[in-house]
Amino acid sequence: MSAKTGVPWAMIAVIHERECSQDWTRSLAQGDPWKRTSVHVPAGRGPFISWEAAAIDALVNCAPYAARNTDWSIGPSLTKLEEYNGLGYAARGLPSPYLWSGTDQYKSGKYVRDGVYDPSAVDSQLGCAGLLKAMAALDPSAAFATKNSLDASDASSPARQSTPVPPSLTNPSKGSIAAFVVSILAALFRRR
Repeated sequence: MSAKTGVPWAMIAVIHERECSQDWTRSLAQGDPWKRTSVHVPAGRGPFISWEAAAIDALVNCAPYAARNTDWSIGPSLTKLEEYNGLGYAARGLPSPYLWSGTDQYKSGKYVRDGVYDPSAVDSQLGCAGLLKAMAALDPSAAFATKNSLDASDASSPARQSTPVPPSLTNPSKGSIAAFVVSILAALFRRR
């Protein structure tokens, strides 16, 4: 499926774990059965002929359109995962349990269903960041991409060479808060 969407297999695996606990009768999009029209966000998807067809639809045709992402290094990957689940936690200034549950970055607070936040609820699933770290320890191909491992043909295109890259989490300005955040995230993911 990675070849059809451009989304790394490890990202697909952690989304599937978070959305439906690896239940192959459920859709990657929101955990609803893929053989029926979905009722949870994104609602109205399906029915599909297979789990793979439902997953491709989720990654290609549904926000946050993961298949459009071209940078799978740590910052953009975690951002895409948070967007996949929704930005409700970011709007509250809280770490998302979708990313951080099971780590020291998360204690409590959870959307218990679409649009309903409970500050005392504790997410019992492991977050994507911890899952990815554990997967990378077992299989290095699950590790986050680095700038040097991104598609070389993309980096050598004339458009990429002539356009300066603006500051971002993957290209922070030296001494910026973003550079500090990236260094912390890099340190967290280098630990064993």
